[in-house]
Amino acid sequence: MHLGNVSFGNFLLDILFIFFFVVWFWMIITVMMDLFRRHDMSGVAKVIWVIFLVILPYIGVFAYLVTQGGSMAERSAERAEEARDQLRSVVGYSVADEIEKLDRLKASGSLSEAEYKALRAKHF
Repeated sequence: MHLGNVSFGNFLLDILFIFFFVVWFWMIITVMMDLFRRHDMSGVAKVIWVIFLVILPYIGVFAYLVTQGGSMAERSAERAEEARDQLRSVVGYSVADEIEKLDRLKASGSLSEAEYKALRAKHF
């Protein structure tokens, strides 16, 4: 099927190239974010990685993923856990705390069985 000078195959190929470009762009942003958030690497080492990523971007991204990929996942998990802990400290409660409060309210008679079940269902 031809629409002017563009065939459906060329359209699909263009979409595939755009997809790979977006994925590569996402990878370079992820690598740069990981690189700048690291505390275990000196500033000189970070500068060398940035120069490598700017001069040889494809090789630089792949080299970083091969050499630092395992620790990237660990650092990401640590940052996620820190964010959860910080959120818990700001909010001040967890689901378990809320369920415990509901149990106490039910035991004291402040909540009926129907109210208790309705409120508990909201937390699960």
